[in-house]
Amino acid sequence: MVRYLLFRLLRLLFALWLTASGVFLLSRSLPADIILQRLSVDEISATASSLQQQRIAEQRFRHRLGLDIPLFYFSLPTAATHQQWQWHGRRNQYHRWIQQLLHGNLGRSYRDGQPVTTLLAAALTYTLPLTTLAATMSVLLALWLATRLVVHHQIRLFALRLLYALDALPLFVLALLLLLLFANPDMLTWFPAYGLGEEAELVNTSALERIGILLYYLALPLISLILVNLPHLVIQMDAALQQERLTAYAATARAKGAPEKQVIQHHTLRNALLPSLAQLTDLLPALVAGAVVVEVIFALPGVGRLLAEAAATHDYPVIVGGVLLTALVRLLAQFLTDGLYLLADPRIRLRA
Repeated sequence: MVRYLLFRLLRLLFALWLTASGVFLLSRSLPADIILQRLSVDEISATASSLQQQRIAEQRFRHRLGLDIPLFYFSLPTAATHQQWQWHGRRNQYHRWIQQLLHGNLGRSYRDGQPVTTLLAAALTYTLPLTTLAATMSVLLALWLATRLVVHHQIRLFALRLLYALDALPLFVLALLLLLLFANPDMLTWFPAYGLGEEAELVNTSALERIGILLYYLALPLISLILVNLPHLVIQMDAALQQERLTAYAATARAKGAPEKQVIQHHTLRNALLPSLAQLTDLLPALVAGAVVVEVIFALPGVGRLLAEAAATHDYPVIVGGVLLTALVRLLAQFLTDGLYLLADPRIRLRA
């Protein structure tokens, strides 16, 4: 078991390195005018007396961003320049970027100059509870509904049709419908329409009261994320349970007089969960992507809204940090799924 998990961990680290390298190459392949447009207006106006002085300002800006050194450890000759093969050593953009990444330095935001890690950490305090609650409640509700549908055959067909219809709704449509129905003065005002309330609400309140206030404001975003992921999980679990019901060991349990509910809970459920565990690999990244939509619609100061604003303002360091964070969540979800597979079925072994 330890050998299996160690091998998976090494694969995770290798995949994370490949992803980080790909993100670096994409960030360095941006057009020069997009990069240079980040040059502040003050720097341009102060040196606008001549074209040469403006170029000097641009060179200083490139030096500040570390764009005036070679891209990689070596450079290959090209037919256009007829250069020789050159070795640049550690003084290159890639080495410096990886070194800073290992120290937790993702650069500074173009908008306000704050460290990207600080911005992401502050935004995660809102996104992490939202996505964690959505993932936990989605899995538990899907498990409960799937087992009930197998036992109660009368409502199974109607429930599956309802789930297929719900699965066809995009997340932004579902979030807007909930907003119009439950946060609208003309309909129902059960929940707030946006934001996390005023800071004055948290003054002189206990920890439990603060959690209650936070959950109250996160209710509609949380329901949106649950409803958009629930149908696929229930349909997958229901199909697996239906297949396991037809197996010989399930028929043997029924022949011994076990009721259908006991057959499901003690005989078929564990094997039916194995194919459903693979859905966790897609569930966590889907929740991170869904957080972008709900945080923009409900004006929550989370990672999703931070990335949306960064994309609108061409804040590339923040975008790169968000992409790396999403990739890390995806890889951790795969590692978690592998570990759960091993716990659910100890017969799984590392194969060469």
